[in-house]
Amino acid sequence: MAELLAAALRQIPEQSAPPGPIARLLDGEVAAVLCQSEGRREPVERAAVAGAAGLAVLPGSFSPLHYGHRELARVAGEITGLEGVYELSVVNGDKPPLAAAEIRRRAAQFAGQSRLVLTRARTFREKADLFPGSVFVIGWDTLIRLIDPRYYGGSEGAMLTALAEIWALGGRFLVAGRALDGAFRTLAEAAIPAGFSPRFQDLPESAFRADVSSTELRAQGG
Repeated sequence: MAELLAAALRQIPEQSAPPGPIARLLDGEVAAVLCQSEGRREPVERAAVAGAAGLAVLPGSFSPLHYGHRELARVAGEITGLEGVYELSVVNGDKPPLAAAEIRRRAAQFAGQSRLVLTRARTFREKADLFPGSVFVIGWDTLIRLIDPRYYGGSEGAMLTALAEIWALGGRFLVAGRALDGAFRTLAEAAIPAGFSPRFQDLPESAFRADVSSTELRAQGG
C-alpha cells in the first residue's frame, strides 16, 4: 500500500511558487516594482507609481549608491517640493537585462534609507510615461545625451518628438552640474533646443556639487 501511495504521489505535478515581483518585471508582466525602504517589494502599474502630484525622480545605475546620489536626492526634494524616489532600469540599451541577483544586490543598498522604483524604462520618454508630472533629476552628462540626436538614431526630429512627448506628460528636468575636463559644466553651457528651455531648471553649484561617480568608485574598488 505504501508503495502504491508513493507511486501515486510521484504522478502529481509539482506546483512551483509563483514568480516574485522582480521576476515578473524581467518578464514584462508588470510596469514597475516599488522597493519600500523596509525592504518590501510591490509590483505596481503606471498610475500607482507617481500619483497625482508627481515625484522628484533620480534615475541611475547605482553601482554603487554613493553619498552624491543621496545628497542630490535631498537637495532636489527641497527645491522641487516633491517626494523623492530613486529609479533603476533593469534594461539598458543593447545590453542584456540585469540578472535578478544583481538587481537584488543593488536594491539592498536602499534598505532602511529610501524608496527605489525598478523599471524597464530605457529612455526618458519611457520614464515620463511611467512617472507623469514628475521632475527628473539628472547630471550634466545625462542632459547632453538627452538632447543629442546621435542617441535617437541620428534624427533631430526624433529627439524633438521625444522632448515634446515628455513635455506633454508633464515631465521636467532639474540639472546638476558636473566637473569635466577641468571645468564645472552646467545647464547654461548646453544647447537646449528652441522652445524647450521652460522644461529645464539649473541646480546651482552653491546648492549641490559632488565630484564623485560610481564609475570612479568601482575603479577604486569602493
